[in-house]
Amino acid sequence: MIGAVLFDLDDTLLGNDVDTFVPGYFKLLGAYAAELLPAGEFIQSLLACTEITIQNVDVTRTNYEVFWEAFTARTGLNTAVAESFFTRFYEEIFPQLQAVTQVRPLARPLVQRCFDAGLKVVIATNPLFPRAAIEQRLAWAGVPVSEFDYSLVTTLENMHATKPHSVYYAEILQHIACAPDKVLMVGDSWENDMAPAAAIGMRVFWTPPRAAAPPDPALLTGWGDLDDLHAWLQNRLQNR
Repeated sequence: MIGAVLFDLDDTLLGNDVDTFVPGYFKLLGAYAAELLPAGEFIQSLLACTEITIQNVDVTRTNYEVFWEAFTARTGLNTAVAESFFTRFYEEIFPQLQAVTQVRPLARPLVQRCFDAGLKVVIATNPLFPRAAIEQRLAWAGVPVSEFDYSLVTTLENMHATKPHSVYYAEILQHIACAPDKVLMVGDSWENDMAPAAAIGMRVFWTPPRAAAPPDPALLTGWGDLDDLHAWLQNRLQNR
């Protein structure tokens, strides 16, 4: 039986359409960055350095270190000034984006059921945002860190790789001290969640944003919406 559940966040526990959220995020961030750089230049630098972070597989360096080294080198901005800017942005402006997200009513009961069953619970969101931004989105989803003692929340600061690299999932397994076949990864993205987690032997439950046939059903433990996942968990936990 499983001993841990890893939940993706955006479009899994939290309704958050990337085609709406990302343009809104860039619009707010670009406007706020005008004091540092022209909006277009700032966003292009952000995108380029995020891609460098995604491509990095040097596990001796955190995503935070990789991103900031690339960003300050590209923009010429002082690290302390730029970091202070981002901190203020996430405190003062980022909360406006809650309006484009949607609470998924079953998210909280699902997370609570896992805790009640004594499972380790990990928020396995792509660690490209700082902890402040991820904690806000968890609160928007109704599953805040103030109420749930997660075994791990993956963030820019504490991880050494990102999705879709399997090494990202291997680092989580090492952190929570679980064998891959005792862990269930739940997520909406085949490329970021299902394929790399399954590649290292984890069980995977696919929650696509809309009805879709899985590219490779043989990889899956199950698939469907959060109702289907809840039923699957109830059955397994009752019979273990």
